[in-house]
Amino acid sequence: MKKIAILGSTGSIGTQALEIAREQQDIEVVALAAGKNARLLEAQVREFRPKIAALWGRKEALDLKERVRDLPVRVVSGMEGLLEIAAMPEAEILLTAVVGMIGIKPTIAAIEAGKDIALANKETLVTAGHIIMPLAKERGARILPVDSEHSAIFQSLNGERENAIHKILLTASGGPFRGKKQEELREVQVEDALQHPNWSMGRKITIDSATMVNKGLEVMEAKWLFGVELEQIQVVVHPQSVIHSMVEYSDGAVIAQLGLPDMRLPIQYALYYPQRRPLSGERLDFYKLAGLTFEEPDFQAFPGLRLAFSAMRRGGNLPTAYNAANEKAVALFLDRKIHFLEIPEIISSCMEQCHFMENPSVEDILETEAGVYAYIESRW
Repeated sequence: MKKIAILGSTGSIGTQALEIAREQQDIEVVALAAGKNARLLEAQVREFRPKIAALWGRKEALDLKERVRDLPVRVVSGMEGLLEIAAMPEAEILLTAVVGMIGIKPTIAAIEAGKDIALANKETLVTAGHIIMPLAKERGARILPVDSEHSAIFQSLNGERENAIHKILLTASGGPFRGKKQEELREVQVEDALQHPNWSMGRKITIDSATMVNKGLEVMEAKWLFGVELEQIQVVVHPQSVIHSMVEYSDGAVIAQLGLPDMRLPIQYALYYPQRRPLSGERLDFYKLAGLTFEEPDFQAFPGLRLAFSAMRRGGNLPTAYNAANEKAVALFLDRKIHFLEIPEIISSCMEQCHFMENPSVEDILETEAGVYAYIESRW
């Protein structure tokens, strides 16, 4: 039995990971953690019988504790609860699928406890990659990417680790507004931005896809995951989302990973790596493919992507400012307090006012986040 702990079990990645556990039947879920959804977490606890369950809020955790008082599960809360789950001896692998920088400390705790990390929390590497990757190497922990694009790159590197990467080709669907110019995006409503053409994801990441900020975050994450220079990462818009990403080697050969848009594949690959398991669902039929097309990204219409390259090029705590500003701006947009095009404007403003730190500690990263939040709250 493979023993796993899941942070973010009620979200899109977490629920699909539990689908895999349900289907494969040789995964023991030893811990589950969620943000606020006590009702769904209760149902998961009753089905998978973990040893520990966590909710972020103490009030919600007390409510859950009362709900599952008939079960032998310990209920914890807050960062202390996440850190306990991350380091618990029973888990072999930690799937971190929480949203935001809340994932940094549990990831560090899990690495220090000798766990492998199935990483779906991109903010961890975006903001603290300079801390996480050296620590993982030192402790011999494997960072197994769960993002479809990074999983595709990871798979395309199999058997090629000794060969030089010339370029990473990071594919992007283009989101719901592919091909539109900036002036056409001024009247975008929340409902429009939530209509992703290919993927079913949570609300925040769907908005990030619409602004292409998500691709910017993936560029930053790829740099740390695969140890390449920023200039070696090229974003390619591929509307069909069949090729999930590619690696070009020094001899010009390009290796790609293809498949239908299904997040269960990269999740399962990370959980069972290096083994491949059967997975239910529709398969790619090349006879039915009308064609595969590729385009350059429009940095003018989607300035969030351009700002990501700028933040990563300078480094330090600027990626943290970028990420924190985006989180807050997306929340404001979902609450209908700002317009769609104000999201990159807020990110740019926060990057400009950020007090630069070249080699930030975890505390510096969290202080930068708090400073960005305070700045936005004072202005918007």
